[in-house]
Amino acid sequence: MDTKATLAALSALSQGSRLAIFRLLVQVGPAGLAASRIAEHLDVQPSALSFHLKELSHADLLSSRQDGRFVIYSANIATMNGLVGFLTENCCGGVPCDAAVANADACKAP
Repeated sequence: MDTKATLAALSALSQGSRLAIFRLLVQVGPAGLAASRIAEHLDVQPSALSFHLKELSHADLLSSRQDGRFVIYSANIATMNGLVGFLTENCCGGVPCDAAVANADACKAP
């Protein structure tokens, strides 16, 4: 993931309703939810929800598919993993995080 895409994803997630939407869709997994179900779960007005879904989609954090008359939204896990990877790329002085967990001293600030 490059810096521009990372900034877009972080910007999209920096709003409370959008973060809640994304977390909900991560929890439900690839099956996703229709916009009406997202609105019910999070008590978000449909007009506001539409705006938030658009912002998350533009940041490539959501995927959508048509299912009959419904649009089903799901979290784009590849983008999420890319964002986490970008943020942790230089973690612990270049020591892979798994090894750093085994050696907690590797991640302590000098």
